[in-house]
Amino acid sequence: MSFPLTALISDLHGNVPALEAMLDDAHKQGVQRFVCLGDMVGYGANPRYALDLVMRLCVEHARWPEGTSESELLPGLCLKGNHEEALLSSASDFNPKARMAIEWTRGELDSDRERSDVYWDFISSLSASTSDERAMYAHGSPRDPVREYMLPRDIKDQPKMRENFAAMTRSVCFVGHSHVPGIYYEDERYFLPRGTSGPYLLGDSPDCKVIVNVGSVGQPRDGDCCLSYLLFDGEMITFRRIEYEIERAAAAIRAVDELPEFLAERLFSGR
Repeated sequence: MSFPLTALISDLHGNVPALEAMLDDAHKQGVQRFVCLGDMVGYGANPRYALDLVMRLCVEHARWPEGTSESELLPGLCLKGNHEEALLSSASDFNPKARMAIEWTRGELDSDRERSDVYWDFISSLSASTSDERAMYAHGSPRDPVREYMLPRDIKDQPKMRENFAAMTRSVCFVGHSHVPGIYYEDERYFLPRGTSGPYLLGDSPDCKVIVNVGSVGQPRDGDCCLSYLLFDGEMITFRRIEYEIERAAAAIRAVDELPEFLAERLFSGR
């Protein structure tokens, strides 16, 4: 059986307009499966929407009704990000703005009496990393799946890169967390995509492992305010950058008194 065309999404952060635009584009591209690398919540104004969407996209027993386009999707995967981990334990190491968003998010999940237990059970069930026949998946990095950032400058940090490549269970590992898309090669090359870019052949050489950051759907930070996600067919990857209604996402944040204005402002700059 051939590898299904898979959409890799990360750092959704409760951004409904971005999620809607991503889903529309993924359907147009013929996506058959979704893999979410974590951070569905935090920062944004609609954590319950993001959790409901990911459960329906990725979890086999929570699918859409028969006859909808989503009901034809193959079962996917979903991982825990540092924001899900903070919900379950503590956000004491978060910056004040992120911590305020996590505290508000806890209350928002609990406010839905019918769905609250479903949300918490789902979050509690998430793994830190996983693999399938073609790739390893983590939120942060191969060696520290939840918390470690992979940033463009890290390609020059040989000890860090060496340990991360050694921790990989496949020749390719997909990550998120830094909100900056890019490709890290074991031979010390780095590629920073601009706009929609690809397809690129990753190869399958054990002599040159590859770590791919898929970017962020809900809060890009590479100077491009378009949402970022990635397509993977088992051999080729394509970075997708899609415009979305930033004004609507920012307005939703501003409508919540507990969420800092900065979280709305940064969407316009992609930083």
